[in-house]
Amino acid sequence: MISEEAGEMLMVYDDPSNQQSLSLDDGSSTEESHDDTRLSLETNTDTVPYIGQRFATHDAAYQFYSEFAKRCGFSIRRHRTEGKDGIGKGLTRRYFVCHRAGSTPAKAANEGKQQRNRKSSRCGCQAYIRISKSSELGAFEWRVTGFANHHNHELLEPNQVRFLPAYRSISEADKSRILMFAKTRISVQQMMRLLELEKCVEPGYLPFTEKDVRNLLQSFRKIDSEDESIDLLRICRNIKDKEPDFKFEYLLDSNNRLENIAWSYASSIESYDVFGDAVVFDTTHRLTAIDMPLGIWIGVNNYGTPCFFGCVILREENLRSLSWALKAFLGFMNGKAPQTMLTDQNMCLKEAMAAEMPSTKHALCMWMIVAKFPSWFNAVLGDRYNDWKEEFHRLYNLESIEDFELGWRDMVTSFGLHANRHIANLYALRSLWALPYLRSHFFAGMMAIGHSKSINAFIQRFLIAQTRLPHFVEQVAVDFKDQAAEQQIMQQNLQNINLKTGAPMESHAASVLTPYAFSKLQEQLVLAAHYASFQMEDGFLVRHHTKLEGGRKVYWMPREGIISCSCHQFEFSGILCRHTLRVLSTGNCFQIPERYLPVRWRRVTGTPPSKLVQDPQRNHSENVQMLRNMVSSLISESGKSKERLEIATEGVSMLLSRIREQPVSSTDGNAIQRNV
Repeated sequence: MISEEAGEMLMVYDDPSNQQSLSLDDGSSTEESHDDTRLSLETNTDTVPYIGQRFATHDAAYQFYSEFAKRCGFSIRRHRTEGKDGIGKGLTRRYFVCHRAGSTPAKAANEGKQQRNRKSSRCGCQAYIRISKSSELGAFEWRVTGFANHHNHELLEPNQVRFLPAYRSISEADKSRILMFAKTRISVQQMMRLLELEKCVEPGYLPFTEKDVRNLLQSFRKIDSEDESIDLLRICRNIKDKEPDFKFEYLLDSNNRLENIAWSYASSIESYDVFGDAVVFDTTHRLTAIDMPLGIWIGVNNYGTPCFFGCVILREENLRSLSWALKAFLGFMNGKAPQTMLTDQNMCLKEAMAAEMPSTKHALCMWMIVAKFPSWFNAVLGDRYNDWKEEFHRLYNLESIEDFELGWRDMVTSFGLHANRHIANLYALRSLWALPYLRSHFFAGMMAIGHSKSINAFIQRFLIAQTRLPHFVEQVAVDFKDQAAEQQIMQQNLQNINLKTGAPMESHAASVLTPYAFSKLQEQLVLAAHYASFQMEDGFLVRHHTKLEGGRKVYWMPREGIISCSCHQFEFSGILCRHTLRVLSTGNCFQIPERYLPVRWRRVTGTPPSKLVQDPQRNHSENVQMLRNMVSSLISESGKSKERLEIATEGVSMLLSRIREQPVSSTDGNAIQRNV
């Protein structure tokens, strides 16, 4: 209940001796129906404005009203000033209004310039305070002569009001820290995390946002973009002269200035041909040196390591630019679209994909969404944040859409999130991120939140050494071909694979799959031993031996060599699940059917290595790298038994003798010395 005194303070106050209509907009009225307004509840009379309240300056009055507004859940702005009778007597009256007062006038359309479709927050709110200048005993002061505290919109909670622009600010000390961080070339997200740690605040509780930091950095940059563009095109053309199979596309604006540019390498296009079934298009990074959006296309190879497919730099991250980027990427890859593509929660990109890649299944990167949770929910949920996050991940990993829908409703009710806009948006987009909706599509394991670490580390190799825009392009050209990922592949090849079940299927898979893919299959083989299978009329029912109900439905046609499971793990990851492996085992199957050992997970991909080495279009350094990989596989296979090692030693000795008989040119010799 509101006290009578407090209730009176919530009404519209006006000094009869100083009547003046408010009219925040033409045709607006100070009269508001109490049925469709919101009241700022503040019962402390010392902090609520009142008629006759006095201030030494109008700035002091503004500060007082601003502090009152913040406690109530809104912010204010200066609206109108008036002079005595409007005739050169100086400033005598001021109005401060709610930040949602008035309406935004429509901008005149300009055909030559793309309009930004931003929704205004103004809704004609009539809350205001009016102060008038008066003098007593020769001293000037400002007195409150009008006050209305009715709002026609929802007021924000204390943990939300701080995000209003009026209450966001970057102190001089923080500005210095941010500029120092910028010199180290770390991302804005990393800057925010460091500042949170330094100030010992929870994620999302800094008095400014990532956008504020980007605006600050942009204000300090003085880079001649035209010179950058000229250098960038020159670099790309130089690479094209050295590597004819290097591909790049660019777009110039009406002033002949570079607007967008995208590129890819011959080896990237070749990798995409085998591993381009699932792609991540990461547009969450920016080039810190010039604050331009950066997009990188990445996949995962048969050893589970990220592989680079292409890169794009955009002037603006809008629908037109993103559509152009996707068209350029398809052009690089000879029109071959991926089966699935993972992106950030970007509505422009969603529209662009629907138009340019209609056959590709679009999904959202879960790790990119989870990274935003602290700023979205930490302040809202408080101590219950970790409990909510645990429940969210449980729902995310469910298999049944029905279970997800029921669980989501219970979660929203349990945590009181019915009015939360982020929860509403997540639910509206659930078919793009929730696993129950995506398990029938192939993602090569990239939906796993843990996979983000390797992808982010891969991207940071390009970003960490960036200085200016053309240097970044050169950095990508060098870095993505370096030895880090290749050394990891060689180490994996040299691993001694330990068989855990003794099943013939296990040894068969170990001889075909890469260590990465085999480890995933081996996990399922070990778990399969804990499951029981029951033959039904239309297939098999498989469930854990401790369960009396439930289970997965497996369909097996031995003659056709076809098997499938209701959990859809093979469709999702390319690795057979424990349920199908259990049925194969009980059906006396000693080898995994050929079709369930995908080429993309095998030690040798679809193109024979001998053909790749002899390919005249492949440059010398790539041939050397191919030879490295073959030698690595040779060592891995030979070390499995004494007999194999003897055969390999004898064969390599003969091969070396033949190689030494061949002439060596000085150019080739130097190339080998540089690359081996």
